[in-house]
Amino acid sequence: MPARKIPITVYAEMTPNPDVMKFVVNKVLNPGAPLDYSSSDDPSSSPLAEAILNFPFVENVFISNNYVSVTKNDKIEWDMVVMETRNFISDYLRDDKEIIKEGALQPHAIKEEQLKEKKGDDVKFNISTSELDEKIIDALNEYIRPAVENDGGSIDFVEFKDGIVKVALRGACSGCPSSTVTLKQGIEGLLMRMFPEVKGVESISL
Repeated sequence: MPARKIPITVYAEMTPNPDVMKFVVNKVLNPGAPLDYSSSDDPSSSPLAEAILNFPFVENVFISNNYVSVTKNDKIEWDMVVMETRNFISDYLRDDKEIIKEGALQPHAIKEEQLKEKKGDDVKFNISTSELDEKIIDALNEYIRPAVENDGGSIDFVEFKDGIVKVALRGACSGCPSSTVTLKQGIEGLLMRMFPEVKGVESISL
């Protein structure tokens, strides 16, 4: 007797970024670290991202554990395309098509050489060099990451230098109008209260 398939359900959820819609699925899409694809990238490592980027209004696709965050351009409103996008993702998954090619899955701690491909040799990413770095990463993972992921985004530790914690905001948090407030009033305030060595928090783009 063939195994009974669990029906695929997809629902759309607004994020703090008005250009980004989060499509939540009742199955794991990406068991590794979040993957980010813009319209200028080569999305062939993720057939799902490649298919979504074929929509003319889509600028970015961010695939995390059980959701896809889609960034649209400013030429159209979500209420005109949200159902079309949701139905497309639902049909794609229902047909059991490939989501991410096996070799493209990334560990949650992104390796330094992966960042060098994008930013050069002068930036470290999730490469802990001290006990304090580890504590800051643990604080981000425990107190900040769940809320950021709930909003359809991702936050990653980049480095701690001269009293400044540098983080990378991706997904719905990248370019979000409220991200500056979140960064300064939320993340910065928390880390400064927890660690006297922290004097501020800055976001860098990848």
